[in-house]
Amino acid sequence: MDTTAQALAALADPVRLRALRVLLRHELAAGEVARVLGIAPSTTSKQIGHLREAGFVAERKDGRHVHVSVPAAVRADPRWTGLLDRVAREEDGAGDLARLRDVLREREEETEGRQGRSRRFVPGRSWAAWARALTFLVPRGMRVADLGCGDGALTLEIARFAGSVVGIDRREDVVAAARTLAAERGVANATFETADLAETPRPAKGYDLAVFSHSLQQVDDPARALRRAHEILAPRGRVLVLDLLPHREAWVVEHLGHRHLGFAPEALRGWLADAGFAEIVVERVERIGRGAGGAADPFRIVLASGIRSGIRAGPAVRTRKERSR
Repeated sequence: MDTTAQALAALADPVRLRALRVLLRHELAAGEVARVLGIAPSTTSKQIGHLREAGFVAERKDGRHVHVSVPAAVRADPRWTGLLDRVAREEDGAGDLARLRDVLREREEETEGRQGRSRRFVPGRSWAAWARALTFLVPRGMRVADLGCGDGALTLEIARFAGSVVGIDRREDVVAAARTLAAERGVANATFETADLAETPRPAKGYDLAVFSHSLQQVDDPARALRRAHEILAPRGRVLVLDLLPHREAWVVEHLGHRHLGFAPEALRGWLADAGFAEIVVERVERIGRGAGGAADPFRIVLASGIRSGIRAGPAVRTRKERSR
């Protein structure tokens, strides 16, 4: 009876149940479990220790790494089969399974790279590095607004080609953190302001480029934010939107503060046209491969851009045929 009581006590913690759920799917290194759960490695080790002491998981050493799994004997134990099945089928409210797919994808690419079998794996490959390299092709001296700048990481990359860049976010704490980061890196042409994206201040000459990088999903009214972007741009200024296509990962609402589960391309096109933008381009970014076990990434990207034209057109001006383009 004491053993059973200890086992049930180990399952009384939500974090341990989350750990058990992902370990029922795959054996993971302890560091990978921490990444999947999004918690500190020290906390992860403590929680895994409780599960190990209760007999639910076993550890296997592989060089410097410790791998954790649910033994076959535990899976077959009639005392726990029903409970483990229920744990495995619980909703992914914290987004653990999405992060698990990322971890397994990275592991697969690293393994293929070591074996020389992957065309996708290139030592030193970095999307951040490619993004930085492409800034060499952008006209210098632009006035840029990074709308929904967050911690300022993208803002400081934009500063490499911009004459000036203003990062704008409604959250005072992240704006303060962005200012600190800019000061630490000695970036003099990047400044930061606290403002709602629908009320972004307009400089005297207007911006040449307004960027929404995964920030439209953070506002209640994306159409209004895009209208304001049109108003703060200089003539022929461009708006650039990078965001998510529609998805079903509801956990992003609670854990990441998203207000929308992605945007349909036709919706973005309509909002941009209603705001007064011309030369609108909207494009879906296709997935590149699949993760380990064939698991697909639940998130896909949509890109959109437009040029500031003259007076903003109202929704009634556009026909149904125009909306479908």
